[in-house]
Amino acid sequence: MRVLVVEDSEALAAQLRDALLAAHFAVDLASDGEEALFLGETEPYDAVVLDLGLPRLDGLSVLRRWRAAGRTMPVLILTARDAWTEKVAGLDAGADDYLAKPFVMGELLARLRALVRRAHGRAQAEIVLGPLSIDPAAGSVALEGMPVRLTGLEFRLLSYLAHRPGQVVSKTELTEHLYAQDFDRDSNTLEVVVGRLRRKLGAALIETLRGQGYRLAAPG
Repeated sequence: MRVLVVEDSEALAAQLRDALLAAHFAVDLASDGEEALFLGETEPYDAVVLDLGLPRLDGLSVLRRWRAAGRTMPVLILTARDAWTEKVAGLDAGADDYLAKPFVMGELLARLRALVRRAHGRAQAEIVLGPLSIDPAAGSVALEGMPVRLTGLEFRLLSYLAHRPGQVVSKTELTEHLYAQDFDRDSNTLEVVVGRLRRKLGAALIETLRGQGYRLAAPG
């Protein structure tokens, strides 16, 4: 899953980036409203963390323009603790949730996971497909109750496909959602990662549809 963090405080942006990377998200950063507007309109994010007090263009304006342009990714806004009017304005402008500063990083991660989950029509936190279970909060995977160790990229790819069971996902879409903007993207890497997942979780786990992409099927 790929997240855009829009925050003009370098220190807080770095903390958010590190926490999200540790939670198996790919992360892009924007430090002002104009950069955020451009990235949100041109890149396919699974969620956005949006501070409202931004230079060049305020967060509310960015959010309104995203929604007017038809951008539907979940947005979690960050507000000052006593600025209840900002919370109301943000939600009315199209935000999906809000969090007051200062906040606990664990709560922000939990709220982001919930937003992504709801965006895909899922109510349960754990993803269960036959004998395969994926826990996004713990970043863990089990097959028939036995834990399976995955790399960060393996987990992100499996989790992305698991949010779309039965759907064919193209290599282009996977590349756009698994890597940050400044990462040297190589579609051949996906084939290597898929091969490793098949060896760890079963050859029938991920189907390849020639010329179309990949599809996840519950093993067994």
